[in-house]
Amino acid sequence: MDELWRASRSAADLATGHLAALPGGPVWRPVPDADRSWLARQPLPEAGRPLETLLDDVRDRVLPYPMGNGHPRFFGWVNSPPSPAGVLVAPLAAALNPSCAGGEHAGVLLERTAVRWLAELVGFPHQPGAGLLTSGASLATIVALATARQWATGRNGCDVREAGLYASRPLTIYLSSEGHSCLRKAAELLGLGSRYLRVVPVDDAFRMDTVALRRLITADTRAGLRPFFVAASAGTVNTGAVDPLEDIAEVAREHGLWFHVDGAYGALGILADEPDPGYAGLARADSLALDPHKWLGVPVDCGCVLFRDRSGPRDAFSLVPPYLRDDGADELGWFSEYGPEQTRPFRALRVWATISHLGREGIVRLVRRTTGLARTLAAMVDAAGDFDLLTPPVTSVVAFRYRSPAPDEADVLNQRIPSAVQRRGRAFLTGTQLSGAAALRACVLHPDTTEADLAILLDEIRTAAKQITG
Repeated sequence: MDELWRASRSAADLATGHLAALPGGPVWRPVPDADRSWLARQPLPEAGRPLETLLDDVRDRVLPYPMGNGHPRFFGWVNSPPSPAGVLVAPLAAALNPSCAGGEHAGVLLERTAVRWLAELVGFPHQPGAGLLTSGASLATIVALATARQWATGRNGCDVREAGLYASRPLTIYLSSEGHSCLRKAAELLGLGSRYLRVVPVDDAFRMDTVALRRLITADTRAGLRPFFVAASAGTVNTGAVDPLEDIAEVAREHGLWFHVDGAYGALGILADEPDPGYAGLARADSLALDPHKWLGVPVDCGCVLFRDRSGPRDAFSLVPPYLRDDGADELGWFSEYGPEQTRPFRALRVWATISHLGREGIVRLVRRTTGLARTLAAMVDAAGDFDLLTPPVTSVVAFRYRSPAPDEADVLNQRIPSAVQRRGRAFLTGTQLSGAAALRACVLHPDTTEADLAILLDEIRTAAKQITG
C-alpha cells in the first residue's frame, strides 16, 4: 500500500497541474509520429512496472495530447470540461468499484438521488424508479425506444420480447432532419429499420415542422403502417434549436404516439434567462434523454434517461435469473431490470458531487453565463463584415459562416477552416452542414470562457481563412 500512497499523491498532482496549465497552453496539438507510435503500437509487456513509472508515461505521452475540451477556447461539438468535483471523486468511485446493477449499497442508493435531482433541474415529473444513468444519450435512446416498442406492440396484444417484430405491422418513427444520429442507430439496432424512420422537415429556425409531421403520420396510417414514436429535440447539436415540444406532444396525444425528447445537450437550457418557448412541452414527454456529461461537466461517461411511468422500462428489460434473485430488494427491484446493462459503473458519485458542488444556483449561473456568451458571439458575428449569422442562438450553440471573397468557393473554404483553426492551437471549433451548405459552429460550455476568448476565435478563423486562400 505504500506504493499506492505515493503514486496516488503524484497522480493527484499531475491531474491538478494539468488542469491548471490548460488555459496557458494550446487547445489542441497534433501527435508527433514517435508519440503516436508509442500510444497506438505498444507491445504487450511481459513484466509489470512500478506505479510511479506508469505515471511518468502518462505525464510525458498522454497528458500533452488532450482532445482539447478542458480549454476555455474549445468550442467544438458538445464537449464540456470536467467539473472539479467530478475529477475529485472519480478515483473514489474506482476505489469502491461496485456494480450498480442493484443490491443495497451506496452506489445504488445514490443513483436514486442523482436521477431525481436531474429530473427536478429540468422540471420533468419523476416517480421513484422512473429513470437511470447510462453511458450517454446513445444508450439512453436505445432504452427509451425499446421501452416504447414494447409499449406499442403490447397495446395490440403482442409481446415483442417473446415474438420479436414478426407478428407486428411495420412501426414508424418520426424525427426532424436536425435529429441526432443516435435515433437512427437505435432504430436499426432494435430491428425497426431505417426504412420506417420518417425525417420531418424543419422550419426557418431549424425546428420540427408540426404540419409536416401530421401529414407524414396520416400518410403512414393510410398505408397500413403503425406510427408509434416521435422524437423531438430540446437543443439540437447543429444549432441548439428547440423543437415546439408542446405542439409535438399534442400531435403525439392525438395519434397515440410515444413522445420522446432528446435533451442530451440542451435540456438544461430551460434554466436560461429567457428559455426558448419550445421548452414548455418538455414535461409532457413519455421519456427524456439528457447527458450530465455535457452541460453539467460530469466526467464522461454519464447519460440519463427519465420516464413518466417506471413500469414501461421494467416491462421491456426485466429479466432476473436465479443467481441474481434478491429477496431483500424493495418494490423498485434492481437498476439492471430497467435497461440492457447488467454490470453498471458507479456513475452516480460524479453526478452527485458535481450537482452538490454547484448547487441549483451554480447550475443556473453556468447555463445563463454560457447562453449569454453565445448571444454575445452571435452579436459579434452579426456586426462583422466578414461573417454571416445563420440563425439566432437559443441555447449555447452559434452557427455561422465565414464570408469568402470568392462566393463560389465559400463552401470549400468553410469546410477547411475548422481543421486549420484546430492545428493553429489557439482555438478549436468544428463544422457542419446547414440547409445543404457548409457552416461553422461554436458551442460554449466552459465556465471560464470570456468575451476575449470569443474575439480570439473569430480572429483565428480569419487568419486560417487567409492561410487557406493564400
